[in-house]
Amino acid sequence: MCMKRIFVYVVLLLVSATHAGAQDSSLLKLLNDSMDVQHNHYAVTGTFKATQLVNLPTTESPARKNLQFMIMHRFGKLNDGAYALFGLDNAEIRFGLDYGITNRLSVGVGRSSYDKTFDGSLKYKVLQQSTTGMPVSLSAYGLVTHFTQRYSDKPYLNARFRTSYTAQLLLARKFNSNLSLLLAPAFTHINLVPTPQDKNDVFTLSAGGRYKITRRMAITAEYNYLFNNQVVSTDVSRSLSFGWDIETGGHVFQLVFSNSRGMTGPYYLTKTTGTWGNGDIYFGFNITRNFNWSKR
Repeated sequence: MCMKRIFVYVVLLLVSATHAGAQDSSLLKLLNDSMDVQHNHYAVTGTFKATQLVNLPTTESPARKNLQFMIMHRFGKLNDGAYALFGLDNAEIRFGLDYGITNRLSVGVGRSSYDKTFDGSLKYKVLQQSTTGMPVSLSAYGLVTHFTQRYSDKPYLNARFRTSYTAQLLLARKFNSNLSLLLAPAFTHINLVPTPQDKNDVFTLSAGGRYKITRRMAITAEYNYLFNNQVVSTDVSRSLSFGWDIETGGHVFQLVFSNSRGMTGPYYLTKTTGTWGNGDIYFGFNITRNFNWSKR
């Protein structure tokens, strides 16, 4: 009788252990699957390190409750020669503030010395690239620019509504930790054009990229293609720009070479007059500083 009881107890113990082992195995499998999901499914960040590639906006924007202060500076043309210190005697500058309302939506304002231009912008991230599922990031960008420069010799240019509107779709993909590419079709409406032959509505297509060369340095390039027969009264060129990005803590410092003097949408997209072949190259820099206003 005693042996039967012992046998029954052993069988019950083995059954319990087997059942517990199965439960542990099942729980361990669920935990591993969960860890795999977390490991393999996440948003791709850091496609670009700044909100501007060179002149062209990127898909990046300040995070929620973050304020970004940006200085864009362009000297004169290198072919101005030694008398103008190869352009360093002359300069254009833009100050900009961008604020993240949410992690997807940001608003910005700016002021440029070139044509004494004011600008306001909105950027919304429609799609976020992820490691599985979404292959690209997509942002919609809207820009309003208003120039206030006064002309004593050209009074017709002193019209009240000297405003331009630019809409861009910013499509980007980070291919690996080093390479990111950007494609940006744009539509610009210009209220005041020089002649009736010039189009008020102008279409452009921009492309650019960033390649990381060290942990804190990268090279960038962008090309803005202006379609033919839209701006006819001015000998315009297509904007080509290069940059060298240096990350220094909370700052992103960009050295810039471009044939565009203007730094906001309508200028580098539709009003570039310099050419690289003639040495019409504007050297300059962008400095970006981010401030976090959220409570910690």
